[in-house]
Amino acid sequence: MLGQFVHDDVHYNDKWIGLGGYRAMLERDFREIPDLHFNIAILVADFPYVASRLKFDCTPRGKFLGLDVDGRKVSFSENVFYEFQNEKIWRVWSVIDKAAIEAQL
Repeated sequence: MLGQFVHDDVHYNDKWIGLGGYRAMLERDFREIPDLHFNIAILVADFPYVASRLKFDCTPRGKFLGLDVDGRKVSFSENVFYEFQNEKIWRVWSVIDKAAIEAQL
């Protein structure tokens, strides 16, 4: 089903990861953060791009972004940009506010 929305040759932060790599990344995120929900704070579209500011309030297990979160609830934002090709996500650029997490630990 993910292949309906994500291109087989998807890139993440300028690195080719392919559909399988993108799926593995999302599965890992949900495995390591069981209460993960993507809350859209801002959404802007200008074809072929979509930009969003996502807000998270979640409880990562163990390490998250190299930080010892260890099951503590944290709040942070992610700014993410998607480029579409043939009606599917082809490139993703993501910046997570790691400093906001560090300030809570």
